[in-house]
Amino acid sequence: MTPTRRAFATLAAGAALSALTPAGAASAAPRRRGRLIAHDDFRHGLTKWAVELENGGTVTSSRGTLEVDVPAGATVWFKQRLEGPYVIEYTATAVSEGGVNDRVSDLNNFWNATDVRSPDDIFATPRGGALAEYDYLKTYYVGYGANTNTTTRLRRYVGEAGVRPLIYDYTEPLLVANESNRVRIVSDGSAVRWWNNGRLVFDYDDPEPYTSGHFGFRTTWSHFRISGFEVRRSTRQRP
Repeated sequence: MTPTRRAFATLAAGAALSALTPAGAASAAPRRRGRLIAHDDFRHGLTKWAVELENGGTVTSSRGTLEVDVPAGATVWFKQRLEGPYVIEYTATAVSEGGVNDRVSDLNNFWNATDVRSPDDIFATPRGGALAEYDYLKTYYVGYGANTNTTTRLRRYVGEAGVRPLIYDYTEPLLVANESNRVRIVSDGSAVRWWNNGRLVFDYDDPEPYTSGHFGFRTTWSHFRISGFEVRRSTRQRP
């Protein structure tokens, strides 16, 4: 990887991320809550979701929790197509309790995803959960604590096999076992923002933005508990 693609080395990553966050605002993003346009309280099964698994595992939704416990790749798509501007929020915890899949890694997301092979219906083209099968998406992709919890990256897929353009590549922040992550994703025109626990992790202005498509939870060989999923209309407040 060239130096221009590797955004920050280990020692520089923390300082760079701090610079993205407003001074003195490590835990707050000034905002008003917009109109609720979609949500799931995870008490009524998986009727709002489509699950793609590479090698089995379990994905369940009950008692307020979406539980993803898988030995390989998994994507859990929200069936409703989202049109920007919007803000997605949810809470996810990487479970480490001695289970066979309790590897703390890969809190990942797709959003504004469309498939170039069936642009009007992302579910018309079958996929089996392996990461390479998603190369034909046009989408934003965050891998938070990926590669066995060593990297945190933002990519902008362009719908070509083997091409996953890298926007930012950090070596921190990373996941902490059994600690909750309150994720906030902003899709507002050219503004692409991804927050975790009030910290602005990715701040990207896309000159050719993806402004609509599907959201998906993505992980591989891991165990997550997810709650509090909601999508609100963006109030167009820039951080």
